[in-house]
Order: sequence, then C-alpha cells, then structure tokens
Amino acid sequence: MPTILGQNQYGKAENRVVKITRDGDTHHIKDLNVSVALSGDMQEVHLSGSNANVLPTDTTKNTVYAFAKEYGIESAEQFGIHLARHFVTSQEPIKTARIRIEEYSWERIETSDGNSRFIGADEVKHSFVRKGQETRVTQITFDGEKWEVISGLKDLVVMNSTNSEFWGYVKDKYTTLQEAYDRILATQVSARWRFNWSGDEQKMPNWEKSYDQVRKHMLQAFAETYSLSLQQTLYQMGSRIINNRSEIDEVRFSLPNKHHFLVDLKPFGLENDNEVYFAADRPYGLIEATILRDGCEPHIPVDLTNL
Repeated sequence: MPTILGQNQYGKAENRVVKITRDGDTHHIKDLNVSVALSGDMQEVHLSGSNANVLPTDTTKNTVYAFAKEYGIESAEQFGIHLARHFVTSQEPIKTARIRIEEYSWERIETSDGNSRFIGADEVKHSFVRKGQETRVTQITFDGEKWEVISGLKDLVVMNSTNSEFWGYVKDKYTTLQEAYDRILATQVSARWRFNWSGDEQKMPNWEKSYDQVRKHMLQAFAETYSLSLQQTLYQMGSRIINNRSEIDEVRFSLPNKHHFLVDLKPFGLENDNEVYFAADRPYGLIEATILRDGCEPHIPVDLTNL
C-alpha cells in the first residue's frame, strides 16, 4: 500500500538555560526551558536516511547556549525571536522554526534589617527564591491525650548565584568533578518541623505567624551563609529556626542539589565568565539531616519529608 510523508518536525526539546547578568554586586536571573522544533525540506531524511538537509539537534542546543551569551536574554519572547530567525535564515532547507519557552521567575530574598546582627536587606543582591513557591503541609497526631504537630513545606526552590564553593573533597580514580570556588548553589527545599506543643494545658502556638517566621528564618539563613557545602547551609537554616522559634524543637530537611554546570562555549569562540549554565535535573545529590534543640530526641520520621 503506497504511503506519503505528512507533517514532520525535529529539534531539541527542553534545553534548560540559566543566564546570570552581573551588574556589579547586583545579579539578575533569566531561567528558561527552551524547546526548538524545525521543519522544511526533510523528506529525504525520512525516505532514504540522507542527512544532507539536517542540522543536528545537538547544534540547536549549542545555539541556545551561545545565543544566551551573544544576545543575552532580555525577555523570553525576544530570545525566541533571535533563535527562530537564526534557524530559518541561516539554513536554506529549514522553512519553519518553532521555539517554545517556559520561564521560571525568581524574586530576591528579603534579609534581616540593618539593625540586626545580620546583614542589611540592601546588601544581599544575589539570593533568590523562585516565584510560585512552596506547598505548605502539616500532620497532626492525637492519641486521646497528647498531640503531635509536624508542619512544613515542600517545593521551595532557592538559589544563590555566588557566595558558594565546593572543594577539598575526597578524590579517587573515579573522581572527575572539578573543584569550584564560585558556583551556583540551588536546591528545592523540603522541610518538616515539630512543635513542642503537646497538650491543651500548654499555650497553643500562633500557627500562621509561626509558619511565616520559620520560612523567613530559613530563607535568610540560606541567603546569608557563605556556603562551602550544601550540608553547611542546611545546618545554618535549621539552627536559625531553632534559635529563633521557641515553639519548635526539631527540623528535618531534604535538600536535592539542583546542579548548575558551566557550559563550555570555547568551541564557538566565546568565553563563559560564570554567565551561562546548564541546569541539570538528574542525577542529583540529595542532602538530608535533622537539626534538634539541645536535649531533645528526634521524632520526625525520615520518610515524612514525602508528605
């Protein structure tokens, strides 16, 4: 039975590109998920396997990263226009380019005021929390006498675009990771905290205020810690909560390390001065720990972070 080739396209889907614009000490983030689909005179690659008209999908990926450096990312729309125009005008067989972009917005983390023992809000210009933010969770257990309240949040994505290093680690014959002295530190926070309120004879915490304050201290610790490891940052986040919120005795964190790797732009004759990164979603390092008030026993189950 005779057949004909219908609508077809090809390209590279979900190219994660993060562009850091450094305006002195103030940093600006554009975080995009870019999908490229190309169509045109592509009959022969389907019918005979000839690649004569095919621009490799790996090249489309490289173009996304190179354009982030060459043109910057003023807006998702403008970036997509640059890409589409390039693919159609530079390759005669390509008649149509479809660029789909998802943009993940970030806002700056508000830090402590200048009169506190922490640095002032106008001094931290490189710490961000992703908009859309977290899901709030809680678990209440009552056995007829005692209450256990464990609250928390998940999917709170945070990033420091500098003030993070990772070096001095154990190396063996399988180690290829290069030491980093200025890296992006990003994670998707899943946290649970246990209240020491256990019965009606105690004054009940102000749950709304407590949540807001725990979240604030968690983010401030993330922003204000010069990090030599995600473990160190985790401990500072938990300690800040315990030290500032008397109603909480235990905090458990599960922090996946959302790796950002510098893209090698040298093949395109471009330098990458900590500007263009590949945001990898897997595999990822997973850092977990519990921070306790001195003298308290742990009660939060390990698997509760999946609540």
